[in-house]
Amino acid sequence: MPSESGCSLTIAGEPEEVLRAAVIHAVDVHGHTDDQELRDGIRSGMVPAPVDVSAGSFVQVIDFTSDDVGPFEELEAEWLEGINDARTAAWSVMTADRDEPGRYYLLVGFPDHEAAMRNSKHPATQRIAEKMSAMASNEPTFRNLDATRVKTF
Repeated sequence: MPSESGCSLTIAGEPEEVLRAAVIHAVDVHGHTDDQELRDGIRSGMVPAPVDVSAGSFVQVIDFTSDDVGPFEELEAEWLEGINDARTAAWSVMTADRDEPGRYYLLVGFPDHEAAMRNSKHPATQRIAEKMSAMASNEPTFRNLDATRVKTF
C-alpha cells in the first residue's frame, strides 16, 4: 500500500496471513484503527508475488490433452487444501497450445529438484495426479527441467 510515512515493509504469504500481518503492522506502527475500511484497503492493495525463478530452480512440465480443463481450477483448490503447509511448489502456469487445440502444458516451479520430489510424493499430490489423469484424453507426460540460466528482459 502507498505509505505517507515512507514505510518500505513488504509482506508475502497466503492472503489471510498477509491480511492479519498487515493489519497488525498498520495498527501498531502507523496508528490505524482495525476496522473494515482498513481491511478492505489492505485487501485491495494485495497483489500476487512475482514468480521467483533462478538458476538451480526446478520446473516440471506436464503435457496433456483434454476436451475440458474447466475442472482443473477445482482440482488445484482441492490440492492446495490437501497439501497445505507441505506444498513446495512456488508457482504454476497453465498454457494452451495455439497450434494444437485441446493440448495443454502445465508448468510448475520449485526451488529445486529435491523440493519437487517431496511435493510429488505427498498423498495430496498423488490424489490430484490421478484425478488429472482421468480428466485428460491421453496419459500426461512429464518433463523434469533444471533451470540453468534465467534472464529477464
